[in-house]
Amino acid sequence: MSWKVETTEVLIIGAGPAGSVAAGLLRRQGRQVLILEREHFPRFSVGESLLPQSMQYLEEAGLLQDVVEAGFQHKSGAAFVYGDKTSDFDFRRKSSPGWGTTYQVQRAQFDAVLARAVERQGAQLRFGDEVVAVEPGTRPSASVRREDGSRYRIEADFILDASGFARLLPRLLNLESPSHFPARGAIFCHVRDHIPYGGGFDRNKILITTHPEHIDVWYWTIPFSDNTCSLGVVAEPAFFDRYSGDDLQKLQQIVGEDPNLARLLGNAEWAVQPVRRITGYSANVTSLHGPGYALLGNAGEFLDPVFSSGVTIAFKSAQLASDCLRRQYAGESVDWEQDFSVPLRAGVRTFRRFVESWYRGSFQNVIFHPRPSPAIREMICSILAGYAWDAENPYVVDESGRRLHALEQLCGDR
Repeated sequence: MSWKVETTEVLIIGAGPAGSVAAGLLRRQGRQVLILEREHFPRFSVGESLLPQSMQYLEEAGLLQDVVEAGFQHKSGAAFVYGDKTSDFDFRRKSSPGWGTTYQVQRAQFDAVLARAVERQGAQLRFGDEVVAVEPGTRPSASVRREDGSRYRIEADFILDASGFARLLPRLLNLESPSHFPARGAIFCHVRDHIPYGGGFDRNKILITTHPEHIDVWYWTIPFSDNTCSLGVVAEPAFFDRYSGDDLQKLQQIVGEDPNLARLLGNAEWAVQPVRRITGYSANVTSLHGPGYALLGNAGEFLDPVFSSGVTIAFKSAQLASDCLRRQYAGESVDWEQDFSVPLRAGVRTFRRFVESWYRGSFQNVIFHPRPSPAIREMICSILAGYAWDAENPYVVDESGRRLHALEQLCGDR
């Protein structure tokens, strides 16, 4: 059976944030771009609290105005609570140059805004078309199945896998590698919070709460502009087994164990969107690129949601990949390992050091230290704001982790 064969310059698999930013950047280079998305938008996704570093990439891709005009919740920082300890980080008070504010977004709406914007820029976007096979090489191709069961093939100069948690190319090409993080899970939903203004809750910040008795269990509370919140709890899967009932009942019981959250959400309407659970979300791959393809965002590696780094890493991967393609189309020699994989993983390693410190409980000592050094606090604030590639920050270039470990000890010895 012969299938119809189409051609494009760059094929992008997935119309999430990584795919849309890559498309926007490539369209600005004048490249022909085809995006295939197996789902229909709007559709739910996690990763609702952006970091200020993301704004640079949205601006470079020509998507910033669309995001600004969409009316999402302004975000200026992060608030941390652990028992009677509190600490606020204003991202505008960071050591790194660049954006200090961003947004908290319902991803169904956010992803649709980006996808519509890159369509207006001239990218071709097809919903409901699923890539079922890929042949890498100097002229890579993809086999595609439509919703009616018919098939066709796409030949491209290059393929970017922005399929997110579906991790299409890692599965099809046997690139998956075990994550070094322990398996954790999350139970979460959206609630209509009914938190009164002035009720001790800053809607311009994400609230990250450590469980009062279990240092490695934490909650996220992400306020949106329509007076709802994304609410979730993260723990090792066995922790959830201690509680009875369905996932909504488990979430309600665990939230009730923290006095501050129980007070804030005392009048909440629960589950205005269905309760969801994800488990074992951390992922890794043997390589972020290969003959004629590269992996963007969560398709390549996902760490942990605690510092909301996922979308920022996705955007950074799109920027690096589009720049490699710009040089490649200009006839330059591109080393995808040195020019794409190495710099991307450098920032991921920075986030990883802080994620590991968080689950050890050591980073809480840093966050809640009563007399922090203003200069060090600004450096830490930069990383929390997403500036994990700022080589001027000593805690970014701290590849061995010795500087962070020394800070943990200093704060822990108080």
